[in-house]
Amino acid sequence: MHPVTIDVGAATGRYAVLIGDGLASRLGRILEEHNIGGHRFIVSNPVVWRFHGELLARALPDATLVQVPDGERHKHLATVARIYEALVRGEADRDATVVAAGGGVIGDMAGFAAATYLRGVRLVHLPTTLLAQVDASIGGKVGVNLAAGKNLVGAFYPPRLVVTDPGLLRTLPRREFRAGLYEVIKYGVACDAALFSQLQRELAAVTDQRADALVAVIAQCCRIKAAIVSSDEREAGPRRVLNFGHTAGHALETLTGYRRFRHGEAVGWGMLVASELAASRGMFSAQDRDAVRSLIMQLGPLPQVADVPVSQMIQVMRRDKKVAGGRLHFVLPSGIGSASVVGDVTSRELRGALERVGFRAG
Repeated sequence: MHPVTIDVGAATGRYAVLIGDGLASRLGRILEEHNIGGHRFIVSNPVVWRFHGELLARALPDATLVQVPDGERHKHLATVARIYEALVRGEADRDATVVAAGGGVIGDMAGFAAATYLRGVRLVHLPTTLLAQVDASIGGKVGVNLAAGKNLVGAFYPPRLVVTDPGLLRTLPRREFRAGLYEVIKYGVACDAALFSQLQRELAAVTDQRADALVAVIAQCCRIKAAIVSSDEREAGPRRVLNFGHTAGHALETLTGYRRFRHGEAVGWGMLVASELAASRGMFSAQDRDAVRSLIMQLGPLPQVADVPVSQMIQVMRRDKKVAGGRLHFVLPSGIGSASVVGDVTSRELRGALERVGFRAG
């Protein structure tokens, strides 16, 4: 199967997303073909390296490995400082290349380090989770969390290249793979009714990682995001719809210390909240709301939220970076395949939607 190539526009120039089985083993040659040289630093974590380290060491034999802890709770400035220190020890200069080999957390931290070290060195993404392959590796968002909330410190810093190898997903725990599928559902609900229908028909083939079905879904998500990012790199307009499910999802992650939920699982709950809000406003039919819920629930049980207080969810959402002028901007679906940003969601509406979805009253 020939690799799929998708171009993404950015203020600093266009970059390519390459999608194909086996690309990771050819990473060194691919970087040379794209004139991405210099001293290479692979930023990864012990979990990813245990599964893919031998392959990546063969592909990039002269690279310096920088390992940081695994997990969203480590996505903070102190961990990025460890990356800086490794770059200094490795005598990284402006021609250096940071290769982010991991999921969205690694991509965010390695990308933020690349964006800020020496005011910017080259960045390449090698996403190893489904969530990172369909979403986090594209678009140039990089950053870290603060105690007050998720991704409150960050930058827009496009990579030079994204190399997506679906074969790397075969080592993922089933729960981690499912977590990425919630982001795929996000694209279907917010942007592409045909993708949503495809998931309804072919969910078993995708979850079983049948190559043709999986590559098709990954490529379509990347095309959607590439088109949106190319027209709105800095999230001033259309790109904001890609935050569907993320407002409540980020609050849920923050409240539970990034320990109970995978990011995609939190987004799954966030999509349920947003769909309920939209249905209560009459902008999303009950039939569509139920179709979204059904598809989400077919992936398997989500970690429960019955002990998460509604009042705390609302408080954290009010600190979200999507608050502007004191108003919380919420992405709500207006039909399968379309969504819009509204800025007049009240606390009373939020409370009702959260309680109906299953959060604890109070």
